[in-house]
Amino acid sequence: MLKERVEELLTEVFAENESLFLIDFSVSPDNKIKVIIDGDAGVSLNDCILVSRHVEHQLDRDETDFSLEVTSPGAAEPIVHPRQYNKNVGRKLQVKTTGGETVEGNLVAVSEEGVTLEWKQREPKPVGKGKRTVTIEKEILFSDIAEAKVMIVF
Repeated sequence: MLKERVEELLTEVFAENESLFLIDFSVSPDNKIKVIIDGDAGVSLNDCILVSRHVEHQLDRDETDFSLEVTSPGAAEPIVHPRQYNKNVGRKLQVKTTGGETVEGNLVAVSEEGVTLEWKQREPKPVGKGKRTVTIEKEILFSDIAEAKVMIVF
C-alpha cells in the first residue's frame, strides 16, 4: 500500500519536473523510504528537498509512520539509467560488457541504442620498427552493458 502511494507521488513530481528522473526507490518492512534521483543537469540539494516535500506532505504520519530519505547517486555508483549517460559525455567511463570485456575510454557520444567510447593506445607500426599512437572508437549497445561507472580522475 505505502509503496504504491509513494510510486504515484514520485510519478507526479517527475511529471512536473521533467529534468529529474528516478533511479531507484525502496520501502523497507519498517517503512523506511529511500529514493534515489538524478537529473539531466545533475541534482541539487533543492531538487532533493522538492521531491522529499512532495512525498512527505502527501503521506499521513498518523496513518503510517515512516522515514524518508531522498538522495542523488554517489560518485562511485554505476550508471543504471540511459539518461545518465548524456550528462557524462566527455568524461572517462569504465564499461563492463555482458561478454566479460572491460573497456575504458572517454564517452564521446550517446545514441538511442548505446554509447561510443574513445581512447588512445599504442600499436606496432604497419611497416618498420616501433609503435604509433592511434585513436580507437568503440560503440557499445545498452543491451551489451553489464555495468558502467564514471572514473574519477584526480
